Amino acid sequence: MNIMIARNFKNWFLRKIDERKRKRKIKGHIRELEVHRKLTKSQKKEVQDFYMSLIGKKVSLLSHEYFYSRTGVFSKDYVPVDLYYSNLLPKANKASVVQAYRDKNMFDIIFSGENLPHTYLKNRNGYYYFEGRPVSESEAIQLCQNLGQVIIKPTWSGKGHGIQLVDIKDGSVKSMGKPLIQLLKDYKKNFIIQACIRQHERMSALNPTSVNTIRILSYRSGMEVLIIYAVVRIGHLGSVVDNQSAGGISTTIDKDGRLGKYSFGGYNKDKIEKTDTGIVLDGYQLPSYDKTIEIVKRMHFNLPYFDIVGWDIAIDENGIPVLIEFNLGPGLSQSAFCSGMGEHTERIIRELWPRQNSKYPIR
Repeated sequence: MNIMIARNFKNWFLRKIDERKRKRKIKGHIRELEVHRKLTKSQKKEVQDFYMSLIGKKVSLLSHEYFYSRTGVFSKDYVPVDLYYSNLLPKANKASVVQAYRDKNMFDIIFSGENLPHTYLKNRNGYYYFEGRPVSESEAIQLCQNLGQVIIKPTWSGKGHGIQLVDIKDGSVKSMGKPLIQLLKDYKKNFIIQACIRQHERMSALNPTSVNTIRILSYRSGMEVLIIYAVVRIGHLGSVVDNQSAGGISTTIDKDGRLGKYSFGGYNKDKIEKTDTGIVLDGYQLPSYDKTIEIVKRMHFNLPYFDIVGWDIAIDENGIPVLIEFNLGPGLSQSAFCSGMGEHTERIIRELWPRQNSKYPIR
């Protein structure tokens, strides 16, 4: 019994530390904003009444203040980032198995039969596999010496870290002026080499140097998959990735696949109306949006341990959705969406709150 009490206290303490860190972080983001809008007394009451009805306690108002200041739109439905990451997400997704599913080398196994980029080479824990067949390092180098332009990336990282577009010819990486073997040694182990995606012309027009993806956040409730929101992520001109951390922007997508008026970049890059290529975002029609929603809903059933999933889907030159990756710890695009979980906010919080916290369990 004493051991159980000690464990519960430790988990409670770790959760509180996590919550405080996230509060400090958003305080810093508030200080960086050019416009600071304070919540009125009635707005504060509306938020607290809403959350009292859902979880039986008051919440930090820092997130509401930040998103209201940034967007100019007040909504009681903003979800406090400390509540989301420290309580809701660990109730939706089983923390103990996240690492096993994050390995990009496993995607084609988990989603067998779905449309993914063609994989040439995998390195899994130091072992090489060429198109699914185990090979030695020397064989891997021989088989990959003339792949041409390909993407190489670590299989455990996120936010675009370590992703490179390289051109391999005659056993050398042309753009880097180094032999292929050195590139493989630079990545050490746990990486993947894939064919480049030729994206649809309407996606390429947004930024031709990056594969611009549709980020969809989905929530599974029994045999139903809800679409929480969808945004398009657009890279900065010259960048290979579309992540906001690398200068990219994101904007909302309506149910017909059209873009919203404004996009948002980093934590203080607000209300951008055009891409670096000069495309006006407002009303811009994306291709194959309905097909993208369909594939996300189908694929979510392959992830039974995770009820909230972020999906990055590219659209190839033939208009076919391609799964780039999925995120089991996705953030909420509350600036672009001006809401936490949109029309599903209340339902999702009510369903999740009674569950056990898989990261900080109290037994």
